[in-house]
Amino acid sequence: MSRATITVDRDFTVGPVPRRIFGSFVEHMGRCVYTGIYEPGHATADEEGFRTDVLELTREMGVSVVRYPGGNFVSGYRWEDGVGPVAERPRRLDGAWHTVETNAFGLHEFASWARKADVEIMEAINLGTRGVEAARELVEYANHPGGTALSDLRRRNGAADPFGIKLWCLGNEMDGPWQIGHKTADEYGRLAQEAGKAMRLVDPSIELVACGSSSSGMPTFGEWERIVLGHTYDVADYVSLHAYYEEREGDAASFLASAVDMDYFIESVVSTADAVRAAGKHKKFINLSFDEWNVWYQSRPGVDSPAEIEAAGTWTEHPRIIEDEYNVTDAVVVGTLLNSLLRHGDRVSIANQAQLANVIAPIRSEAGGPAWRQSIFWPFARMSELARGEILRLAVSSDKYGTARFGDADLVDASATWDEETGRVAIFLANRGLDEDADVSVSLRGFTGSRVTRAEVLTVPEGGDRFTSNIVDAQDRVGLRPLSAAVDGATLTTTLPALSWAVIEVEVAKA
Repeated sequence: MSRATITVDRDFTVGPVPRRIFGSFVEHMGRCVYTGIYEPGHATADEEGFRTDVLELTREMGVSVVRYPGGNFVSGYRWEDGVGPVAERPRRLDGAWHTVETNAFGLHEFASWARKADVEIMEAINLGTRGVEAARELVEYANHPGGTALSDLRRRNGAADPFGIKLWCLGNEMDGPWQIGHKTADEYGRLAQEAGKAMRLVDPSIELVACGSSSSGMPTFGEWERIVLGHTYDVADYVSLHAYYEEREGDAASFLASAVDMDYFIESVVSTADAVRAAGKHKKFINLSFDEWNVWYQSRPGVDSPAEIEAAGTWTEHPRIIEDEYNVTDAVVVGTLLNSLLRHGDRVSIANQAQLANVIAPIRSEAGGPAWRQSIFWPFARMSELARGEILRLAVSSDKYGTARFGDADLVDASATWDEETGRVAIFLANRGLDEDADVSVSLRGFTGSRVTRAEVLTVPEGGDRFTSNIVDAQDRVGLRPLSAAVDGATLTTTLPALSWAVIEVEVAKA
């Protein structure tokens, strides 16, 4: 039996929970849009062709903001192709994913879907093949009330009111050689600064995200952020981070410690941003937008990989691409990544799990068929529901285990929040141990606990193993079940099963 002691104190907080960290991502890639969120003729489709079963799951998941339309896709995208009468929209070859884009779904459709899903829009602009003028024009089209050529065009296209998009990404992964229009840090930094300036001249209220590194493993990581922020510090509000994790060669121990790398990545970018702030004598702080993160089995070969599709030399509409099937282990890792984001909520203001539907996604669907939750749906949904108020700063003393990639890591990973309005503390826990349960004791300093209001755990189901997943014909194999937990005054105790993610909510009073 492993052990962990966690101390929280009402007076030691990180900051308010940033609701935008519970974001997702919709890209014109594979079946995320077509037969994912949008499928006219489906039994559940509404009058606009949106799958209401996927909409319901999106709302249940608690998604707050959705980044759109890419991703790699955006670096070759003409936004004008996705507006106006659908029958007149052009079909284009998308070089990013080697597919045919019909443009049946565009900005107006996404804005309508976002209203129904009750999510904020985070729009990405093309700084790969396009630049300042297209960026400025898109902001005018989307956000200006009327009386100009572009805003009146929007009105003629069916949207009398502006879309009012506040969050804008200045391109996507421009540090990556795979990106259409890949640039050096200086090239990108100057372009992003000028595009952002022009966009702000149209709408001063918008918030801008500059491209950071595509991963902490990029050879330019650190130096890229320094140079880009040197150019964009005055115009940008956030710098982006992207990271994907997977189990490699059966090394489950390292995979389960992926959040150690996420912690390092976040803290390194914060340090770089603050160094640029000091060197430039800037007043404001640049916060972080972790606008792509998830488990993604990039090293796993398969006919649905982008490389296989490109190698086949065929051009088709919305083929299956990276529709990973997630298991119990993946769900525990996702829970720890969410813990990392929440622990750094004073600087990570936005985060987007990539993607929402079908493509490495918590929600899966079949054309003409059902939609269902994958295992990774549950940690996200519960944390989005219960993480309210203030983030508590934790002191964790946990047994450790060794990993090949990240050294020693805590067996028990945790984050917590305190909502004064409801009088409840929510604690999010993960047991990374594959074989041993973990006894966990939480000291609630400054609080007196009266009762446990919720205690749930996701772990290996009876008769299953760590590779068990939710598939179409077994939708409830991996989910949340009751967890035994008790609170006695200022002490909360529970036992976490091996390989598990859990949430415990406690009704408390100030001591």
